Amino acid sequence: MTEKIWLGGIYLKNEGGYEIILKSLNHYKKRLKTLDDSPELKDSGAMFASILNQQAMKTVTKIHEMIEKILNYLKDIQIVNFVDEDISFLEKALTCYESDIHKAEDTGYEYFVNLVGNMLQARKDLQVIKIALLRINQFSD
Repeated sequence: MTEKIWLGGIYLKNEGGYEIILKSLNHYKKRLKTLDDSPELKDSGAMFASILNQQAMKTVTKIHEMIEKILNYLKDIQIVNFVDEDISFLEKALTCYESDIHKAEDTGYEYFVNLVGNMLQARKDLQVIKIALLRINQFSD
């Protein structure tokens, strides 16, 4: 029985997908570190703010681990499969960045605009994010 190969790893490593992944992970980290400033949290009355902040700090630790894993992966000659949990975490980072780009465009809230940064580049990143979301979930038959 042959083992499936994670084609997303080929995208990540050989096709430059790591750039949008790392950018999304760094965005996700920045988003979590500035959670208190989020209009969404302020609008909710911050009822669960302390719980959200505790969870956010745990996730920031996971982001650091994932960035290190990707950087090590890029240096390694062999393609090592990421586990499903890693892939779903990468999806969260990509969708967070994608969502915040849309929020910056649609709402114009200063928080999201500052969080996203260069809106011209962010608009270009939307297409790259769509491709990355498809490609990181591909496995051989």
